[in-house]
Amino acid sequence: MAQTRRVPVFGSRPPCAYQSRLDERSLQLRMARLERSRKSDKPEDFVCYEDSDEEEESTMSLCTMLNSSYNFVDYIRNREYGMREYRSVNQNHGTRHILTHDLFKERSIPLKTMNKVFCSQWLSSKQIVFGTKCNKLMVYNVKSHELDQIPSIKGRIDEAADQQSGIHSLKINPSRTLLATGAYNSNEIAVYRLPTLDPIVLAEGAHKDWIFDIEWLDDEFFVSGSRDTKLALWQVQDKYQEKYDSDGDLIQPVTQFLNPAVIRSCKTAQKVRAITFNKSLKEMVTLSLNGYVHVWDVERFRQRFSRRLSSCQDNVCMAMKNDSSLYAVGCRSYTLLLDSRTLHTIKKIPARYSGCGIRSLSFQDNVITIGTGVGVIMFYDIRAGKYLESSINSSRAVVLKTSRGYVYPDEDFMVDQGFQQVKYTPAIYTHCYDYSGTRLFSAGGPLPANLCGNYAGLWQ
Repeated sequence: MAQTRRVPVFGSRPPCAYQSRLDERSLQLRMARLERSRKSDKPEDFVCYEDSDEEEESTMSLCTMLNSSYNFVDYIRNREYGMREYRSVNQNHGTRHILTHDLFKERSIPLKTMNKVFCSQWLSSKQIVFGTKCNKLMVYNVKSHELDQIPSIKGRIDEAADQQSGIHSLKINPSRTLLATGAYNSNEIAVYRLPTLDPIVLAEGAHKDWIFDIEWLDDEFFVSGSRDTKLALWQVQDKYQEKYDSDGDLIQPVTQFLNPAVIRSCKTAQKVRAITFNKSLKEMVTLSLNGYVHVWDVERFRQRFSRRLSSCQDNVCMAMKNDSSLYAVGCRSYTLLLDSRTLHTIKKIPARYSGCGIRSLSFQDNVITIGTGVGVIMFYDIRAGKYLESSINSSRAVVLKTSRGYVYPDEDFMVDQGFQQVKYTPAIYTHCYDYSGTRLFSAGGPLPANLCGNYAGLWQ
């Protein structure tokens, strides 16, 4: 979890340097080699080699290990005292420990008659913002358990009612000063100032159909992808300055109307579903519903090439690893891992429930969190090449099963079928971790399009 390189104050060795640690390490290496030798002779697609595979370790590495403390208390004290000794901590250790020791407990969040939560983000350590199919932008306070609705921004021209299909995406810029999300009409984008959530910009005039995803390139530029197969580049120049009236009260800003800087059609695409920005490669990758991934040159905003996926059924979500080396794409029964440079499929991860549908994905270091359409959240360990195993029961994989929410069939369907309010298994359309990785928000609703309902839960 933590490593601190100790420097002795008195004597030649720090208190953590005792020989039994080297003996214990040698035993662990022997056991690991024995375990690898028991594997079948079937060749593997990828073989990883570690420094621990060497028969002999250098004197320097042994000395470093003896002088290093892996006690988290030493790490905290070293940081508090401001010492210059080398120290590091694994930020994702808490998430893995909580999952493998079955410590996550769900707290259901009642959403009354809201319909299907499509997207969510943590605003702060105590606030979560999410958008619904019924066009509501909500903020949930995890401390007071209060729900507040943020007013949607309306355009200058009233659109037809069928353009109000919900808020499918919301994203926060890198400096966490602006929030871009769906507006009153689903083919427009509203930009809010953080943390006050004051509406400042309405981006309009680019799309003629629902906007499925939004991605920030930096603090000023963001890209939107729509069901009309178009991508639009927007530039937000926030020139608003705070103004006060004669009584000293803050005057709310007047919403600015923004036109797109560039509009491009995504070739070979049908309904752009997801967008990911790879900063290290200066590329933008989009996912379309017909099973293609498309690579764009961000600097010129030009499409470079498209690649067809090996599995092209229900491709609706995509995520990128923190180090930008891998993409994960959700399909009907698989999660595909793609190399970010070549877009070749590295691994095809079968879901533990056939035909469940992968609805949301995220990376926590080497663990992929997979939200399914059957109310189950799964966790795949990339480094181990298998689903995360429980430390309590080694024969069982870590799985979070959500509580059963409520469904409200539409009026015609209810009259025809005679249904009343029934319980159901929700699809996990969205999930997000807080900064510490020790709390997980998951939300969604019924998978059938003709059913209305909701689910939201906080795991902590």
